Order: sequence, then structure tokens, then C-alpha cells
Amino acid sequence: MIKRVGQIFGAAAIAVAFSFPGFVRAADYPDFDDASVTKRTEEVIKERSKDGAFVFRDPKLNKDLNLVYEKVKVVRGMKGYGWFANAIFHDKDKPKKQYAIDFWFKPQRDGDNLDLIDIRVQKGPKRDGDGYYMVTRLPVAWWWLPVQEHPGDMEVVRAWHVMSAIHNYIAENKNEDGALELTDEKTGEKIPLEFVEMHQPIRYLKKDGRYFACSDFRKVGTENEYYDIDFWVDEKTGRLKVDDVKIHKVPVQEDGIWAQEDRYTFEGMDFEKTL
Repeated sequence: MIKRVGQIFGAAAIAVAFSFPGFVRAADYPDFDDASVTKRTEEVIKERSKDGAFVFRDPKLNKDLNLVYEKVKVVRGMKGYGWFANAIFHDKDKPKKQYAIDFWFKPQRDGDNLDLIDIRVQKGPKRDGDGYYMVTRLPVAWWWLPVQEHPGDMEVVRAWHVMSAIHNYIAENKNEDGALELTDEKTGEKIPLEFVEMHQPIRYLKKDGRYFACSDFRKVGTENEYYDIDFWVDEKTGRLKVDDVKIHKVPVQEDGIWAQEDRYTFEGMDFEKTL
């Protein structure tokens, strides 16, 4: 299903295209290729490095990782979605402890550069005796899902299409501090939230023809205050677009332990299918 279109050894990338419609080939983005995406990735790494280490805040672990860059392993392009560079790093103090980090870029409207949209951990280290090996972090980012699919009709809405629309919404609506700020309708409190991960599967609501997904966020500056945020996506305009965001569950402390309290339930909702 996957066809390699180029390979450069060393610190350069492996460019991968897909044999079914909808995925990028060189002609789709004539101003960019694996070399230019690799260069932009390395620029971002340099900009975010301190004392010889790339500093990345891992939202899942809720801590900063101090990593040493090794190489860009894979560059993939998806037409209409941007470019994705997968880079290998190791822990600054433990060279055997490796990470695979995804960098998501989109061409600027003027086409002169690539904007960084997000950075996510694709694989993290797992201890094995005195060493480590990398394991894929679950749930996988939406841009890896097409790799697992069989060729088919690209007009059919798939889970990763919906997840991409939601991830774009999150990226576009972050404040200057990188948080998505939402208002708790019950209390009126404005809450700065850090995106952690998106749940799968994606659901389709028969009644109103919209797609639905739940996601995990953490309140900025806290360790254990997690919120479930629901996103509702429609395609009335011909494009998938987030048209509603709701706080589903809020953190509450009970006997010193953080739990979650529902703001609403799904009683009466008619889910036709899952993606």
C-alpha cells in the first residue's frame, strides 16, 4: 500500500507517498519536499533548544523532556493536511532512552514557508533490562491512521478526517500561552486547557448528521485536574468543521483524590455508527 519515492541517508529523511488518491506527491506542493521539510524541522528544534537539548513539554507525562536530536527518519505529506516529519531523539542524560517525535507543518498561504502546527510524541521509551526500546504511544495521532487503511473511496468520511478537523480547531484557537480557553457554563469560570489526547472511536449522530469526539485536556498549571471536552463536527458547508465544543466532565476533589463529574450525559442521543 505504501510506495517509497525517495530515500536519503544520514540526517536527511525518507520521503513516503501513498498509492491511493488524496496523498501528497511532489507536484502537489512544488515549493516543498523532504529536504525542505527536514530543514524546517531542524530549525524548529534549534529554536526550542537550550544548553544543547531540545526542550519539549510532553502533555501526556505533564513534564518537559530534554532531548538530543539524532535525525529525521520519515517525512510524509498529505494533500490538504500538510507535512509530517518524524524525528528521532534521545534523552539528554540517558542516550539509550529514545523518542520518536512528530512535527506537523502546514504551508503558509503565501507558500514561502512552513508553519508549525503541533508536536506530538509518536513513540516513547520502555525499559528492557539495562536498556530501552521504543513503543508506539496510544492512541496514535490521526495522521498515522491512513497508513493502516486499505485503498478506498476518499469521499467517505473516516475517523482521521474528523480528528484532523478537531485538531485544526484546537491549534487555531489556542491563546498566546498555547492553551485552549473554554468557559464552564455552570460556574462561568474561564479555564485554560492543555490538549492531551483525543479518544477513539469517532461517532456519528444519526439525528442531526454530525460527528462527535471526546478528548482529554488538563487545566494549565495543575497535575491532576483533567477535563473531558466534547467536539461536534458537521459538514454542511462541504468541509468538516467544528461547530460546537462542550465541557463534558470537570475535575472534582473527593477525599483528596481527583475524580470527574459529568456536566451532562448522552441519554437520548442516537449514535448511528462509529468510525
